[in-house]
Amino acid sequence: MSEYSYVGEELDQARHAHNWKSYFGLCLSPYLRGRVLEVGAGLGGTTIPLRGETAASWTCLEPDASLAARLRTTLEQNPSPVPTTVTVGGMEAIAPDEVFDAILYIDVLEHIEDDRAELKRAFDHLSATGNVVVLSPAFPQLFSELDRGLGHFRRYTKRTLCDVFPDGTIPVRVFYLDSIGMLASLANKFIMRQTAPTEKQIKFWDRTIIPLSRVADRLLRYSLGRSVVAIYRHGSGATTR
Repeated sequence: MSEYSYVGEELDQARHAHNWKSYFGLCLSPYLRGRVLEVGAGLGGTTIPLRGETAASWTCLEPDASLAARLRTTLEQNPSPVPTTVTVGGMEAIAPDEVFDAILYIDVLEHIEDDRAELKRAFDHLSATGNVVVLSPAFPQLFSELDRGLGHFRRYTKRTLCDVFPDGTIPVRVFYLDSIGMLASLANKFIMRQTAPTEKQIKFWDRTIIPLSRVADRLLRYSLGRSVVAIYRHGSGATTR
Protein backbone atom coordinates (compact mmCIF):
# COMPACT_ATOMS: atom_id res chain seq x y z
CA MET A 1 0.00 0.00 0.00
CA SER A 2 1.43 3.37 -0.98
CA GLU A 3 1.76 6.17 1.57
CA TYR A 4 1.88 8.86 -1.13
CA SER A 5 -0.63 11.68 -0.67
CA TYR A 6 -1.53 13.95 -3.57
CA VAL A 7 -1.04 17.71 -3.11
CA GLY A 8 -3.37 20.29 -4.68
CA GLU A 9 -6.90 20.47 -6.10
CA GLU A 10 -5.95 19.87 -9.73
CA LEU A 11 -7.85 16.60 -10.04
CA ASP A 12 -11.14 17.90 -8.64
CA GLN A 13 -10.96 21.00 -10.84
CA ALA A 14 -10.10 18.98 -13.94
CA ARG A 15 -13.55 17.40 -14.04
CA HIS A 16 -14.80 20.62 -15.67
CA ALA A 17 -12.29 20.44 -18.55
CA HIS A 18 -14.42 18.49 -21.02
CA ASN A 19 -13.29 20.27 -24.18
CA TRP A 20 -9.64 20.04 -23.19
CA LYS A 21 -9.86 16.29 -22.60
CA SER A 22 -11.66 15.79 -25.89
CA TYR A 23 -8.95 17.81 -27.65
CA PHE A 24 -5.86 16.09 -26.30
CA GLY A 25 -7.67 12.76 -26.36
CA LEU A 26 -8.16 13.13 -30.10
CA CYS A 27 -4.42 13.82 -30.49
CA LEU A 28 -3.35 10.88 -28.33
CA SER A 29 -5.89 8.20 -29.23
CA PRO A 30 -3.89 6.73 -32.16
CA TYR A 31 -1.17 5.76 -29.68
CA LEU A 32 -3.43 4.20 -27.01
CA ARG A 33 -3.84 0.65 -28.25
CA GLY A 34 -3.62 -2.81 -26.75
CA ARG A 35 -2.62 -3.06 -23.09
CA VAL A 36 -2.65 0.46 -21.64
CA LEU A 37 -1.07 1.58 -18.36
CA GLU A 38 -2.15 4.99 -17.07
CA VAL A 39 0.32 6.27 -14.47
CA GLY A 40 -1.14 8.62 -11.88
CA ALA A 41 -4.75 7.93 -12.87
CA GLY A 42 -6.11 10.08 -10.04
CA LEU A 43 -9.90 10.23 -10.00
CA GLY A 44 -10.39 8.78 -13.47
CA GLY A 45 -10.87 12.12 -15.19
CA THR A 46 -8.57 10.99 -18.01
CA THR A 47 -9.40 7.29 -17.86
CA ILE A 48 -13.08 7.69 -18.71
CA PRO A 49 -12.72 9.83 -21.88
CA LEU A 50 -9.56 8.13 -23.21
CA ARG A 51 -10.46 4.47 -22.58
CA GLY A 52 -11.49 3.68 -26.14
CA GLU A 53 -12.27 0.51 -28.05
CA THR A 54 -8.69 0.20 -29.36
CA ALA A 55 -7.57 -0.66 -25.81
CA ALA A 56 -7.53 -4.38 -24.97
CA SER A 57 -7.13 -3.62 -21.26
CA TRP A 58 -6.58 -0.55 -19.08
CA THR A 59 -4.56 -0.52 -15.86
CA CYS A 60 -4.87 2.55 -13.63
CA LEU A 61 -1.79 3.08 -11.47
CA GLU A 62 -2.36 5.51 -8.60
CA PRO A 63 0.09 6.07 -5.69
CA ASP A 64 -2.44 7.83 -3.43
CA ALA A 65 -4.51 5.12 -1.74
CA SER A 66 -7.44 7.45 -0.97
CA LEU A 67 -7.63 8.58 -4.60
CA ALA A 68 -7.41 4.96 -5.75
CA ALA A 69 -10.43 4.11 -3.59
CA ARG A 70 -12.42 6.96 -5.13
CA LEU A 71 -11.22 5.90 -8.57
CA ARG A 72 -12.58 2.38 -8.09
CA THR A 73 -15.99 3.87 -7.25
CA THR A 74 -15.84 6.10 -10.34
CA LEU A 75 -15.02 3.14 -12.58
CA GLU A 76 -17.89 1.12 -11.12
CA GLN A 77 -20.21 3.99 -11.96
CA ASN A 78 -18.80 4.24 -15.51
CA PRO A 79 -18.65 0.67 -16.84
CA SER A 80 -16.71 -0.09 -20.00
CA PRO A 81 -16.21 -3.13 -22.24
CA VAL A 82 -12.48 -2.53 -21.76
CA PRO A 83 -11.27 -4.58 -18.75
CA THR A 84 -10.03 -2.00 -16.24
CA THR A 85 -8.11 -2.51 -13.01
CA VAL A 86 -6.70 -0.21 -10.32
CA THR A 87 -3.29 -0.77 -8.74
CA VAL A 88 -2.12 1.30 -5.77
CA GLY A 89 1.51 2.42 -6.01
CA GLY A 90 4.08 3.59 -8.50
CA MET A 91 5.89 1.70 -11.24
CA GLU A 92 7.46 -0.52 -8.60
CA ALA A 93 3.98 -2.00 -8.01
CA ILE A 94 3.92 -3.46 -11.54
CA ALA A 95 5.09 -7.07 -11.81
CA PRO A 96 8.60 -7.28 -13.30
CA ASP A 97 7.44 -9.38 -16.26
CA GLU A 98 4.33 -7.31 -17.06
CA VAL A 99 4.46 -5.29 -20.30
CA PHE A 100 2.16 -2.75 -21.91
CA ASP A 101 1.59 -1.43 -25.42
CA ALA A 102 1.01 2.12 -24.19
CA ILE A 103 2.12 3.85 -20.99
CA LEU A 104 0.43 7.15 -20.35
CA TYR A 105 1.43 10.15 -18.20
CA ILE A 106 -1.15 12.96 -18.33
CA ASP A 107 -0.06 15.93 -16.17
CA VAL A 108 1.90 13.51 -13.99
CA LEU A 109 5.61 13.61 -14.86
CA GLU A 110 5.99 17.16 -13.52
CA HIS A 111 4.96 15.83 -10.09
CA ILE A 112 7.81 13.28 -10.04
CA GLU A 113 11.14 14.62 -8.79
CA ASP A 114 13.32 12.05 -10.60
CA ASP A 115 11.62 12.11 -13.97
CA ARG A 116 14.51 10.39 -15.77
CA ALA A 117 14.38 7.37 -13.49
CA GLU A 118 10.61 7.24 -13.83
CA LEU A 119 10.73 7.05 -17.62
CA LYS A 120 13.47 4.42 -17.45
CA ARG A 121 11.17 2.29 -15.30
CA ALA A 122 8.33 2.88 -17.77
CA PHE A 123 10.37 1.65 -20.74
CA ASP A 124 11.29 -1.47 -18.79
CA HIS A 125 7.58 -2.36 -19.01
CA LEU A 126 6.96 -1.25 -22.59
CA SER A 127 6.41 -3.77 -25.37
CA ALA A 128 8.73 -3.75 -28.39
CA THR A 129 6.22 -1.83 -30.52
CA GLY A 130 4.61 0.22 -27.76
CA ASN A 131 4.55 3.96 -26.99
CA VAL A 132 5.19 6.04 -23.89
CA VAL A 133 2.95 9.10 -24.03
CA VAL A 134 3.65 12.16 -21.85
CA LEU A 135 1.63 15.37 -21.58
CA SER A 136 2.96 18.01 -19.16
CA PRO A 137 2.90 21.79 -18.55
CA ALA A 138 5.12 23.67 -20.99
CA PHE A 139 7.76 26.40 -20.71
CA PRO A 140 9.73 26.97 -17.48
CA GLN A 141 9.20 30.72 -17.98
CA LEU A 142 5.52 30.14 -17.10
CA PHE A 143 6.30 28.38 -13.80
CA SER A 144 4.18 30.19 -11.19
CA GLU A 145 2.61 30.00 -7.75
CA LEU A 146 -0.05 27.83 -9.36
CA ASP A 147 2.57 25.23 -10.25
CA ARG A 148 3.97 25.32 -6.72
CA GLY A 149 0.49 24.97 -5.26
CA LEU A 150 -0.14 21.91 -7.41
CA GLY A 151 3.11 20.24 -6.38
CA HIS A 152 4.93 20.63 -9.71
CA PHE A 153 8.70 20.32 -9.78
CA ARG A 154 9.07 21.81 -13.26
CA ARG A 155 7.67 22.73 -16.65
CA TYR A 156 9.17 21.43 -19.90
CA THR A 157 10.08 22.58 -23.36
CA LYS A 158 10.12 20.09 -26.21
CA ARG A 159 13.88 19.78 -25.83
CA THR A 160 13.98 19.37 -22.06
CA LEU A 161 11.19 16.79 -22.16
CA CYS A 162 12.98 14.84 -24.89
CA ASP A 163 16.17 14.97 -22.84
CA VAL A 164 14.69 12.95 -19.96
CA PHE A 165 13.72 9.98 -22.14
CA PRO A 166 16.14 7.04 -21.86
CA ASP A 167 18.99 6.48 -24.29
CA GLY A 168 18.02 4.10 -27.08
CA THR A 169 14.45 5.43 -27.34
CA ILE A 170 13.23 7.51 -30.28
CA PRO A 171 10.52 10.16 -30.75
CA VAL A 172 7.35 9.34 -32.62
CA ARG A 173 5.91 12.83 -32.23
CA VAL A 174 6.70 15.88 -30.04
CA PHE A 175 4.45 18.96 -30.09
CA TYR A 176 2.71 21.69 -28.11
CA LEU A 177 -1.00 22.17 -27.38
CA ASP A 178 -3.17 25.10 -26.22
CA SER A 179 -1.36 28.10 -27.66
CA ILE A 180 -4.06 30.56 -26.57
CA GLY A 181 -4.00 29.06 -23.08
CA MET A 182 -0.46 30.38 -22.73
CA LEU A 183 -1.98 33.85 -22.30
CA ALA A 184 -3.93 32.64 -19.26
CA SER A 185 -0.75 31.14 -17.79
CA LEU A 186 1.11 34.42 -18.37
CA ALA A 187 -1.68 36.37 -16.70
CA ASN A 188 -1.58 34.12 -13.66
CA LYS A 189 2.20 34.30 -13.35
CA PHE A 190 2.53 38.07 -13.57
CA ILE A 191 -0.86 39.42 -12.47
CA MET A 192 -3.15 37.08 -10.51
CA ARG A 193 -0.47 34.87 -8.91
CA GLN A 194 -3.03 32.30 -7.81
CA THR A 195 -2.05 28.98 -6.24
CA ALA A 196 -5.19 27.30 -7.61
CA PRO A 197 -7.71 28.23 -10.34
CA THR A 198 -11.35 28.81 -9.51
CA GLU A 199 -14.12 26.68 -11.00
CA LYS A 200 -15.28 29.71 -12.99
CA GLN A 201 -11.81 30.17 -14.48
CA ILE A 202 -11.52 26.49 -15.42
CA LYS A 203 -14.88 26.60 -17.18
CA PHE A 204 -14.00 29.81 -19.05
CA TRP A 205 -10.69 28.31 -20.21
CA ASP A 206 -12.34 25.07 -21.27
CA ARG A 207 -15.37 26.59 -23.02
CA THR A 208 -13.78 29.67 -24.58
CA ILE A 209 -10.01 29.32 -24.82
CA ILE A 210 -9.72 25.66 -25.83
CA PRO A 211 -11.92 26.04 -28.96
CA LEU A 212 -9.74 28.99 -29.99
CA SER A 213 -6.57 26.99 -29.33
CA ARG A 214 -7.78 24.13 -31.51
CA VAL A 215 -7.80 26.53 -34.44
CA ALA A 216 -4.66 28.47 -33.50
CA ASP A 217 -2.61 25.35 -32.80
CA ARG A 218 -3.15 24.11 -36.35
CA LEU A 219 -2.25 27.50 -37.80
CA LEU A 220 0.90 27.60 -35.67
CA ARG A 221 1.70 23.97 -36.52
CA TYR A 222 1.71 23.03 -32.84
CA SER A 223 4.87 25.09 -32.30
CA LEU A 224 3.92 26.54 -28.90
CA GLY A 225 1.35 26.00 -26.19
CA ARG A 226 0.52 25.70 -22.53
CA SER A 227 1.17 21.95 -22.65
CA VAL A 228 3.85 19.84 -24.33
CA VAL A 229 3.37 16.28 -25.58
CA ALA A 230 6.08 13.72 -26.28
CA ILE A 231 5.43 10.23 -27.67
CA TYR A 232 8.42 7.88 -27.66
CA ARG A 233 9.10 4.23 -28.44
CA HIS A 234 11.98 1.79 -28.31
CA GLY A 235 14.58 2.29 -31.00
CA SER A 236 18.27 2.53 -31.79
CA GLY A 237 20.58 5.04 -33.36
CA ALA A 238 20.75 8.81 -33.16
CA THR A 239 17.82 11.06 -33.92
CA THR A 240 17.31 14.81 -34.30
CA ARG A 241 15.43 16.33 -31.40
